[in-house]
Amino acid sequence: MKLSRRQMTKAGLLGSAFTFIPGCTTSKSVKYVGANEKVNLAFIGIGGRGDSLSQSFGQIEAVNMVALCDVDMGSEWTAKTEAAFPNARKFKDFRVMFDTMEKDIDAVVVCTPDHSHFPITMASMALGKHVYCEKPLARTFNEIELMMGAADRYGVATQMGNYGHSGANYFQFKAWKEAGIIKDVTHVDAYMNKWRRWHPYGNVKGFPTGEKKPATMNWDVWLGTAQYHEYSKDLHYGNWRGWYDFGTGCFGDWGAHMLDTIQRFLELGLPEKVTAKTLEGQNDFIYPMASTINFAFPARGDMPAMDIDWYDGQENLPPLPKEWGGKELDKNTPGKFIYSKDHVFYGTAHENPLQIIPYEQMRELLKAGKLPRDFGKNSDHFDNFILACKGQEETRTPFAVSGLLSQLLSLGCITQRLGGELEFDRKTKKFTNSKRANELLVDAPPRKGWEQYYKL
Repeated sequence: MKLSRRQMTKAGLLGSAFTFIPGCTTSKSVKYVGANEKVNLAFIGIGGRGDSLSQSFGQIEAVNMVALCDVDMGSEWTAKTEAAFPNARKFKDFRVMFDTMEKDIDAVVVCTPDHSHFPITMASMALGKHVYCEKPLARTFNEIELMMGAADRYGVATQMGNYGHSGANYFQFKAWKEAGIIKDVTHVDAYMNKWRRWHPYGNVKGFPTGEKKPATMNWDVWLGTAQYHEYSKDLHYGNWRGWYDFGTGCFGDWGAHMLDTIQRFLELGLPEKVTAKTLEGQNDFIYPMASTINFAFPARGDMPAMDIDWYDGQENLPPLPKEWGGKELDKNTPGKFIYSKDHVFYGTAHENPLQIIPYEQMRELLKAGKLPRDFGKNSDHFDNFILACKGQEETRTPFAVSGLLSQLLSLGCITQRLGGELEFDRKTKKFTNSKRANELLVDAPPRKGWEQYYKL
């Protein structure tokens, strides 16, 4: 099923001759929800992470959950969320949802696998809906670029789901940077070493043999724009993360939580070189079992050139700074060390604030009143998005910001896949020494019937 003729006309995809007219896609007539009205929210992808995220949004007084959409609606996977919102209309296909009740929807939350973020988000924005999209924004660099452009054209409120970007770490990093506490950063080590579904299989030689899909499953919509593969439990549920065709591995999943404030407040933009320092278990189908990826960034304004080393894999930990005091790292706790001219900072993930190490140094700065500590009372990530739907706040991770972070993650994923040293032109947004790497910026063309989302 494609977008209906009515939807395509509203999105500007149909001209008088029913052909795509690029100029017709520009629309800044954004509809904000009234201050005293509730935001009519449609939630797409309600199993797993979608269940907990729907509860976070559902408890906001200003939210009216009007629709739930999941390709496996009616299954055990979606039962809890369905029961939590009995008055919401239920759908298996987001296109049917929009065709049925588009006028009754103000905003959309997209909590589906990485490969399907793009078509759902593009359709939502083209129809004038505000969008909260889980991280990373999309699987490929080009899709992210198109999403950033569409967000600008349509002018809707957008937010990526790296929710720590509205927590204590965000406001602390911002304040410490403005106060000159975080300055002259030259190197970052970031790591995630827990075993998760990014690395479920070793020695993979091809895609899994097809199995009978559950009776509740709409596999065609689950695949979306991706190349066709038979249903397998090794792809779904959740196991899609480790496969190149569907996910972005550990780095795409957790890099968004570990590097967000660094990328934002150190104004990194995109790297000029990405290097695979180590790869373990590299193959043509799934992400490596372990990797160390280096990102090199040029000087920016008065900030020096710097680089980031990313470590994933269960035993692949970074070297420890002497300021750490000889303690062992807990590999079950993701973390980062930020090296600057005056200080070494240690942090974990999400909203957790940074520490200066050794702590005695931080204690002295606190006693001297040199560390900002009062960051005010701020909305959380979910309230921030809903208030933005009302025009009352600006989102903290709009696609203009989170898109750059997602593209950084995409470049890392390409390097995990190909290995070697890849040089990147920050202006042309192309690799200068690898034809294959440039092909992966776009990747395979969408399946027949799913091309229209690249024209919105």
